[in-house]
Amino acid sequence: MKKQINLRSLAAQTIERVVEQGQSLSNVLPTAQKPLSEKDSALLQELCFGVLRTLPQLEWIIGKLMSRPMTGKQRTIHFLIMVGLYQLMFTRIPAHAALAETVEGAVVLKREKLKGLINGVLRQFQRQQEILTQEMGDGPQKYLHPKWLLERLQRAWPDDWQQIIEANNMRPPMWLRVNRQHHTRDAWLAMLQEQGKNAEAHSDYDDALRLEEPTSVNQLPGFDKGWVTVQDASAQGCIALLDPQNGETILDLCAAPGGKTTHILEAAPQAKVMAVDIDAQRLARVKANLARLNMAAEVKVGDGRYPEQWSENRQFDRILLDAPCSATGVIRRHPDIKWLRRDRDIAELTALQSQILDAIWPSLKTGGTLLYATCSVLPEENHQQISAFLQRHKDAIHQPVTDSPLPGKQVLPHPQGGDGFFYAKLIKQ
Repeated sequence: MKKQINLRSLAAQTIERVVEQGQSLSNVLPTAQKPLSEKDSALLQELCFGVLRTLPQLEWIIGKLMSRPMTGKQRTIHFLIMVGLYQLMFTRIPAHAALAETVEGAVVLKREKLKGLINGVLRQFQRQQEILTQEMGDGPQKYLHPKWLLERLQRAWPDDWQQIIEANNMRPPMWLRVNRQHHTRDAWLAMLQEQGKNAEAHSDYDDALRLEEPTSVNQLPGFDKGWVTVQDASAQGCIALLDPQNGETILDLCAAPGGKTTHILEAAPQAKVMAVDIDAQRLARVKANLARLNMAAEVKVGDGRYPEQWSENRQFDRILLDAPCSATGVIRRHPDIKWLRRDRDIAELTALQSQILDAIWPSLKTGGTLLYATCSVLPEENHQQISAFLQRHKDAIHQPVTDSPLPGKQVLPHPQGGDGFFYAKLIKQ
C-alpha cells in the first residue's frame, strides 16, 4: 500500500526553502505538488501561500508561546508549528484534524521526540488565542509586511498605503482573457454561464473577465483549445496601450512566461513578434503558451542590456518592455516577494531598468512606440524612472494615458480589480 504523504510536513519543508534558503515559491511549490492529487495539491498551496502571507503574525505568536526559537536541524519544526497555527487561525479545517496531522508531521520529518512540544504549543495557542489577538498591536505582525516595505509604501502613498496593504494580504481574484480570434467576450461568457458559472466584464479592457469564484482551468470552456487564458486585468492593459497592428514588427522584451506575447498575437495575428527573455527555463513556458494557442513567434534567449547579441540589428515598430522590477504590485499572487526582496534591491532594480531602457531605445523605429511596464507600485521604478529617461533622451516623447501631471499611469492593487501595475507610453520622434 502506498504510504500517505503528510501535507503539513511537506508544507513546512517548502516554506523553509523559501524563507531560509531564499528560493522562489513559484519554483519550489510545483515540484512539491507533483506526486499529489488535485485536492491535496490545492491544500498544500493554501498552506504555503497562507503561511507566507501571515508570516510576521505567526512568528510573533511563536515568540509569545515558546521561550526560545527552534534552530539548526530542528528549524523545519518551527515552520511545521507555523503550519499548525495557520490552520487553527485561518482555515475551516477542524481543529482536531489540524492538530493531529501537524503533530504527525514530526514523525515524517524524523523528529518524533518533538511531537509533544508541537502538540503543547498548538494547544496553548488555542487556550490563549483571544488574549494574544488583543495583544498583537501595530507593526509587521499587524500589517504582514516587512518594516522596510511598509515604510516605502507609506512614503510613496500616504493616502493609499493601507488600501495597498489590505489588497496585498488578500487572495487575488481570478481574471481571464478571452481570445478575440475565437469568440467575443460576451459570446464566451454565455458559454461559461451555461455551465452555471459567472464572471464580470472589465470596464476598460475588452477581453477581460473576472470570475465570481476561482475555478480550475479544466472547467473553463475551450481552455485547451486556446479560447481563454488566465491573466490579470492589469497585465491585459499593456496590450490596450501598446495597440499592436497587423504587419508590424514587434518586440516583447522580458517576455516570459508569455501572457503578453500571446495577447499581442490575439490583437494582431499578422504581426511579426519576437519574444526575448534572459531565462531559458522560463522561455519554455512562452513556447508552451504559444503552442496551446496555436500561435507562432520568434523566441530567443537574450539580455535586454545587450540587444546587439540577439536582435540582428532589427528595428521594431513597437516594443513592450515588461521590465524586471520589485513585483510589489503582485504580492497577493506571490506573497514570498515580501520575504525574498530586500530594501537594497530597489536601487539595483532601478539601475537595471535604466540600462535596459537605454540599450533598447535605438532598436525602436522613428515614429515607433515603446511601452514601459512594471508590476511595481514604487515611484523609483515607475514615474521617476521615466522622468529620468525623458531627460536623457530628447527624441523620446511621453504620450499621456491619464490626466496625471506625472509621466505614465499607476494602477494600485484592488481587492476586486487588477494587480498593481505601471505603464508609460513613449513615442520616438
